[in-house]
Amino acid sequence: MPNTSERGNLMPDSPIRKLVPLADKAKEKGKKVFHLNIGQPDLPTPQNAIDAIRNIDRKILEYSPSEGIKSFREKLAAYYHTFNIDVTADDIIITTGGSEAVTFAFLACLDPGDEIIVPEPAYANYTAFAILAGAVIKSIPSKIDEGFALPPVAEFEKLISPRTKGIMICNPNNPTGYLYNRSEMNQIRDLIKKYDLYLFSDEVYREFCYTGAPYISAFHLKGIEQNVVLIDSVSKRYSECGIRIGALITKNKALKKNVMKFCQARLSPPLIGQIAAEASLDNNKEYMHDIYDEYVERRKFLVDGLNRINGVYSPIPMGAFYTVARLPIDDSDKFCAWLLSDFEYENQTIFMAPATGFYTTPGYGKDEVRIAYVLKKEDLAISLKILEEALKVYPGSKVRQAIAATQE
Repeated sequence: MPNTSERGNLMPDSPIRKLVPLADKAKEKGKKVFHLNIGQPDLPTPQNAIDAIRNIDRKILEYSPSEGIKSFREKLAAYYHTFNIDVTADDIIITTGGSEAVTFAFLACLDPGDEIIVPEPAYANYTAFAILAGAVIKSIPSKIDEGFALPPVAEFEKLISPRTKGIMICNPNNPTGYLYNRSEMNQIRDLIKKYDLYLFSDEVYREFCYTGAPYISAFHLKGIEQNVVLIDSVSKRYSECGIRIGALITKNKALKKNVMKFCQARLSPPLIGQIAAEASLDNNKEYMHDIYDEYVERRKFLVDGLNRINGVYSPIPMGAFYTVARLPIDDSDKFCAWLLSDFEYENQTIFMAPATGFYTTPGYGKDEVRIAYVLKKEDLAISLKILEEALKVYPGSKVRQAIAATQE
């Protein structure tokens, strides 16, 4: 039997999806599983997007242009203008989800062995996309006790080598919900200018910023316009994960030309997905207003509830719809698996993502989990109760150990 590729062997398992078989088995046994592991909103997709799909009046579902439908790109450019992001339709390439946008950005900018610096915890698939490109992730851990703020610039500079080609950020951040402020973004800008690096900026959660301070895009940073590669997706803001529509935005014409070669090789992004995504832009403000308010309420409810549980700590996330919480446990991978395979509370359990999968630094995230507040508050309330009860009986729980000590 021939060997599989070393690239495939190096690809990491998804911390978000690797426990799905255990969740499926739990459901087969009749347990209700509350999914806090994945950023799949339970809020409805815009009705006009659904209607646009239902009302497709075409004889042929044809290829779209490799860079995406022009009318959609023009509407996207107008959407970005509302955030003071000065781009045109010609700067935008439509991709098959934000994942393809990151992959094509890496393939077009990096040679095998080149390095990218990424603050962590970080979206786990960045590592996977880097492996596809033959690139290397150099990570800098941020700290939960500091709310996952940007690590000091000196820590970045320690990692910069002749092979360093870029810095990757997610703002607002997945998995932590951290929102980089103006000072932090300026520090990143100065590093990009000083070392002439690419800035890969994943901004798919820009609509979900829970602070009075203005949202700072990488395209707001003066003097590095040719270095910025912005990543976007409609998946989260419109609850359209399944249509697989993202975007890569760059003003660097040489880079765009390189990206387009990969776009042409994969022919075209999804036609029907683009039709739905374009329709979604027609009532963006009205739709997002209600969605935003709902996430604000869920965030407060979840974080307050977590911090009331004995031994649990969650910083207050200022963006996206995730938080990374520290639990009084020995091993988050074991705990999250145990919740699905061995525990139930009133025939219910919860599915969380172990935070170890969002770090590449060994040993980090062992007592942390990522929780997505993509469920209604009633379900979050039950989930919090399940977590509280689980910590009382989990074999590797400090809460259980404390309870046992008082009973001796």
